Amino acid sequence: MADGNSPMRAKDVVSGAVAALLPLYAETEDDLPESIHHGDPNPRQIIAALRLLIDVMFPGKNSGGLAEAGELSAFLDNALAQIWDLLLAECERAIPFRWMGRAAQSEGTQPDTDPRGEARRVVAAFFAKLPEIRRTLLCDVQAAYDGDPAALTFAEVKAAYPGLLAVASHRIAHELYLLGLPVIPRIMSEWTHTKTGIDIHPGARIGRGFFIDHGTGVVIGETTEIGEKVKIYQGVTLGAKSFPLDEQGRPVKHIKRHPTVEDGVVIYSNASILGGDTVIGAGSTIGGNVFLTTSVPPGSVVLSPGVQPRIKTENEA
Repeated sequence: MADGNSPMRAKDVVSGAVAALLPLYAETEDDLPESIHHGDPNPRQIIAALRLLIDVMFPGKNSGGLAEAGELSAFLDNALAQIWDLLLAECERAIPFRWMGRAAQSEGTQPDTDPRGEARRVVAAFFAKLPEIRRTLLCDVQAAYDGDPAALTFAEVKAAYPGLLAVASHRIAHELYLLGLPVIPRIMSEWTHTKTGIDIHPGARIGRGFFIDHGTGVVIGETTEIGEKVKIYQGVTLGAKSFPLDEQGRPVKHIKRHPTVEDGVVIYSNASILGGDTVIGAGSTIGGNVFLTTSVPPGSVVLSPGVQPRIKTENEA
């Protein structure tokens, strides 16, 4: 190492940093035999698969369109073959996280000795769900068209609406979440968050005909349940109030923390609805800026407290 009168060399600085860092990688919750664990899932590959999946749901959205309708079959065949290869490799890397994390270890989850076989089973089961995802997304397109007078065509909704992109990505990630696939669904949802400003945890259960208008700042938590034909506006939070901690002071997993929103509810901008016991009854309207931690019966209209603004006309003194 250089003395005080000698110029500091980059090589020496780098070597010192490496020596200081190496011990910090020695013990992690991810340590597994090389025969089982082949590294973390690759976000770049996962997002490539997600973009292709969105293109399968809405052909041409990411690929620039099809020259002729007759090319659809070939397009789907090529796209799905690429998706299979991408997902299979990343699922094999992700499967070990079912038992590697501290939460899984505390629950006594036992390792699977065949991650490759399990990855193949998961991807095959996911592919079987693709037609239902497509059918559900068509209902979401209809809901956006019906719910926004500014929408003039279905093509406009599919090509331009960030709310539909967020919902499409969520429906894909949610099916992988239901199949017990770790890490990958969350990578998908966080990429979508960066693209749209809409944060939907892949665990949230959302019915058909869901429309997010404008969208920026929407947050929907993991254990949220949303019925059919629900419409929400920008800035809405469906979140948790608080959550119990275990004896080590860590949040308890797998409990209902987020609200239930029944069919036909409309939630206006910047409303916050919190708590796992909070139920918004069917057909209710929640006004802008409402902060709600208690259930409301079906057909309710909930407005933000405070004095209503008084409108003064030109004829008033």
